Amino acid sequence: MSLLPYTAGVYRTAPRAVSWFARAFPELVFYSRYIATVMKARARIKRGQYGGDDWAASSGEVLRSLESVGIQVEITGIRHVEQLATPCVVIANHMSVLETNVLPAIIQPLRPVTFVVKQSLLDYPFFKHVMRASDPIAVNRVNPRHDLKAVLEGGTDRLGRGISIIVFPQTTRTVSFDPVAFTTIGVKLARRAGVPVIPLALLTDAWGNGKYIKEFGRIDASRKAHFAFGEPLWVQGRGADEHQAIIDFINGKLREWQAERGAD
Repeated sequence: MSLLPYTAGVYRTAPRAVSWFARAFPELVFYSRYIATVMKARARIKRGQYGGDDWAASSGEVLRSLESVGIQVEITGIRHVEQLATPCVVIANHMSVLETNVLPAIIQPLRPVTFVVKQSLLDYPFFKHVMRASDPIAVNRVNPRHDLKAVLEGGTDRLGRGISIIVFPQTTRTVSFDPVAFTTIGVKLARRAGVPVIPLALLTDAWGNGKYIKEFGRIDASRKAHFAFGEPLWVQGRGADEHQAIIDFINGKLREWQAERGAD
């Protein structure tokens, strides 16, 4: 069952009043609530009382905290995830920490899911307990061959247990999308495991990347956050056509959203 109130398969932040204080000090309001959510989750994890539903609920709290400071969120194409009869590999561009925090609220209520993440996130004192609780696949971004082996072996194991995988094939979070830096690691995993891929386009720069601590950047409520899921693709052959289709889907959505911003 979905955690979010979709209408005809689309979620949009409902109109709401935002306090003057939240508008004037969005970082102060949001990060105080965000830290409280993470600390509450950490306490339950340490007590052994934190499962998939709890992870989705924590993620939903983060989404509502973003909305409380005026950020509008739009989610489309969720039916493509909901209607699948098999686990899948979700392949997305990676723009900010917003998607890592919010995607569990979107996907986990529909099907078990986890991430491919950098090892550093599993060692980061503030986030490590929550990140480890979802049984993610860790990569180091130093040795591509080692990372590919970790993703193929760990991903196949999890997909075989019915757990879908979210992959960000870019080497790092960036507000621009560079297809050259968008590797085929997700397509290779889906081909090996015999599951479909679902493209996911993201525009999430409302939660900026911080200068010193990347996870704590500027909160800009003037920028809507977008999530768009595409139709599932079954990998044929070496997967070149599917990889290009994912790139085209993401590029098309980003152009569409940027054009909407320019028209505002």
